[in-house]
Amino acid sequence: MLVQRYGKQVNGGAELHCRLVAEALAKRHEVEVLSSCALDYISWENHFPPGVEQVGPVTLRRFRVKQPRDERRFGLISQEVFSQPTPIAKQMLWLKEQGPFMPELVDFLKAQHQRWDLLVTFSFRYYHSYNCVRLFPQKSILVPTAEPDEAVRLGIFRSTFTSPRVILYNTPEEQNLIQKAHHNTSVPGIVIGVGIENRRPVNVDEVLAKFSLQNERYIIYVGRIDKNKGCQEMFDYFIDFVSHTNGPKPTLLLLGRNVIPIPDHPLIRHLGFISDEEKMALIKRAEVLIMPSYLESLSIVLLEAWACRTAVLANGRSDVLRGQCRRSNGGLYYASKEEFILCLEELLGNEFLRKRLGSLGNKYFRLNYSWDVIMSKYDRAFEIALAGGKAAKARTA
Repeated sequence: MLVQRYGKQVNGGAELHCRLVAEALAKRHEVEVLSSCALDYISWENHFPPGVEQVGPVTLRRFRVKQPRDERRFGLISQEVFSQPTPIAKQMLWLKEQGPFMPELVDFLKAQHQRWDLLVTFSFRYYHSYNCVRLFPQKSILVPTAEPDEAVRLGIFRSTFTSPRVILYNTPEEQNLIQKAHHNTSVPGIVIGVGIENRRPVNVDEVLAKFSLQNERYIIYVGRIDKNKGCQEMFDYFIDFVSHTNGPKPTLLLLGRNVIPIPDHPLIRHLGFISDEEKMALIKRAEVLIMPSYLESLSIVLLEAWACRTAVLANGRSDVLRGQCRRSNGGLYYASKEEFILCLEELLGNEFLRKRLGSLGNKYFRLNYSWDVIMSKYDRAFEIALAGGKAAKARTA
């Protein structure tokens, strides 16, 4: 498997998605992950040493990033690429400057590709996926993790979407986005997503006590606290909500690293990074989980909420989030500040509605995102990619 960053220290969407799938596949297949030495997704500076290590059941091989991202240079190239038609050479420069630029990984893949039956590559927009599909289309399974931004339509990625043996989409909305852009319906596609990691039981009351939340009513946001994730808008909407509502006024609990300032407000509380077990305990006891992002290919956090029977309130201007809520009946969604306030008031004031949405979301999760369901879809993808040619289990890189 190929992915831009990997490890338990990495909490990004596509990277977490890859790790969850890799660990699940490792129970049935030989799995090796090829990734970068980077930890930070903005600079792509080398953080981890290159080489091989064992991360749980998965063999991880890290490669140096040849150059960190120059934000100014990358911004200027992006402005040019996305504001006017540009030649492929300029788009190739954009791909390199975006990072992580890992020519050593590509050289290793060229020399060692025969070691693996299949190459599963995550995130279409990066150097590793572009080269994996270009060099080895007959072995490649693409997990695009595409969001509705300008990069999807770049000509440089036409072969990325038309050449692999199978594409594993996260949602029907992502599949529709890519197929409209590249007319690649001839490539076998499966809408699959990801399961949720099995975690050891945790005492919820102990977690609440640890963070002094035993008697506090709260709603929760989980993820990178970033303007690009809709967090600034969420803060503005929430502060207006508590200023004007006559109903319950909960705390907004934030889990994750912040890259924008967090408002100094008595009802906004930031816990930073906590363990996965503690995170799930806090989601379980939350009144509502808030998901304000505009750009998603699949929200794993919504799945985590529904695994805990917690209702959600999501940004309805995201086709993906709106689709997840509609298919599951597990949450409400908003398209304006007024709708945010009305929905949150209704959810906080109606316990029956919250429990009903949480129950329906849980049913949807169990039917569609249990690991048995996810792994059966991966088995199908492997059969298609291998053209039914091998009886032995596939070794997967």
